[in-house]
Amino acid sequence: MAIYYEKMKKKAVCALLLLSLLALSVAADDAPPSVQVSPSTACNDTTDPTFCRTVLPPRGSSDLYTYGRFSVARSLDSARKFAGLVDRYLARHRGLSLAAVGALRDCQLMSELNVDFLTAAGAALKSTDTLLDPQADDVHTLLSAILTNQQTCLDGLQAASAAWSERDGLAVPIANGTKLYSLSLSLFTRAWVPTAKGSSKHGGGNKKPHHGHGHGHSGKKPPAANRRSLFDAADDEMARRMAIEGPERTVAVNGVVTVDQGGAGNYTTVGDAVAAAPNNLDGSTGHYVIYVLTGVYEENVVVPKHKKYIMMVGDGIGQTVITGNRSVVDGWTTFNSATFGVWSTRLATHASYRGRTYQLGRVGHPA
Repeated sequence: MAIYYEKMKKKAVCALLLLSLLALSVAADDAPPSVQVSPSTACNDTTDPTFCRTVLPPRGSSDLYTYGRFSVARSLDSARKFAGLVDRYLARHRGLSLAAVGALRDCQLMSELNVDFLTAAGAALKSTDTLLDPQADDVHTLLSAILTNQQTCLDGLQAASAAWSERDGLAVPIANGTKLYSLSLSLFTRAWVPTAKGSSKHGGGNKKPHHGHGHGHSGKKPPAANRRSLFDAADDEMARRMAIEGPERTVAVNGVVTVDQGGAGNYTTVGDAVAAAPNNLDGSTGHYVIYVLTGVYEENVVVPKHKKYIMMVGDGIGQTVITGNRSVVDGWTTFNSATFGVWSTRLATHASYRGRTYQLGRVGHPA
């Protein structure tokens, strides 16, 4: 009997220890991002905990902010190395097909953008543990765009695979980079965007901004005869007031130009309007608005990375339509076949996609 009770006592002690460890683990996972946790605990809720534990320092404890910054720094280092690798492939491109060179040049562009995005994200996270809602949204967009760039690069290489057998030399670095960038996004979200777990610390969680613009909040389109004068670039009052407006936020506007196929606007093509837009705006004076009037614009539009803080709006679905005719079958790379290619981090549009067609909505009425 004494032996039986001794065994039961040991089992009870083990059960209590197990419950205590589970409670500690749950508490650590739900702890605020400023609380010191082990690397293993920090990795628990990431997309790939096993990979995460190979990235974070194995010893000691830190808060999620520190782990997030560490991962972004590692990501930036990885992006720079991959950009250098692509450059080396291009340097010996004489034996490559045009398809392979085109895919590599797309990857070169994507890798340069990733370096820019990670540099910007790292700078934003370096100075503070608290981000305002727009800042958190910006960093989240940057880190998400990096993953898209990785996939775009890989898609282009796969499309050129029949003409280029060496693409596998880039496939592994792309896969490893994607896992690292995904980790950075995951850690950033846990630390700086607690709304992911139901909190509203950085800006109000599920609140939807109210959208309107210079012709009021009724949502009605102004008469066709008045639209051109309404968006006259010389109208200073319009430039000040036409924006995405609402109780919580207003996006300032520093200038407005119009695109009209009939010649009544400032430009007749969207591409010309983008090319003429100011370079490297910093947002301090607001967005540069390109208003594309009703029409079907048969062109492929590219917004380079130095065209920042541009807002592009139109007259709505079925009214303002941009449609291109490039395809991979015709020899274009995956990226350059896009009807609307954006390299910039600061383009605001209200738009929808229909195959190769890009339709611009009105402000306040996302397409």
